[in-house]
Amino acid sequence: MNSILFAIILVPVIEIYLLIKIGSHIGALSTILLICTTAVVGVYYAKYEGLNTLKSGFIQLSKNTPPTYEMISGAAIAFAALLLIIPGFITDVVGFLLIFPISRAFIFNLFSKKFKKDKKEKNNFIEGEFEDIEDDNDRKI
Repeated sequence: MNSILFAIILVPVIEIYLLIKIGSHIGALSTILLICTTAVVGVYYAKYEGLNTLKSGFIQLSKNTPPTYEMISGAAIAFAALLLIIPGFITDVVGFLLIFPISRAFIFNLFSKKFKKDKKEKNNFIEGEFEDIEDDNDRKI
């Protein structure tokens, strides 16, 4: 919980710092136009990738296979579009990384390897036997 709160505070501070630094180098109007351009281009490309993912999901359904990658990919594209709408350079970079299929697949592979390792560790079972002993002193309700 603390890391989420820390991220909510830290990301806008870094975004404002970068906006001021980049704005001082290229000018305020150029910075505003750059942010607006990345938002518009990113949202249109997110729409394009979202439709491709939807089409791929329907193809998977027609083959009677679950479209799990397409569902996760669609959620990532929606999150990327949200990040691209938020003004800032870090959110734009992360948004574009999630929109492009090559980088999105790479990110998914990193997370899937992490969760596969955790899953193997959690499936350790200890076998044993037990015997239920009834005692005459037990109260039955």
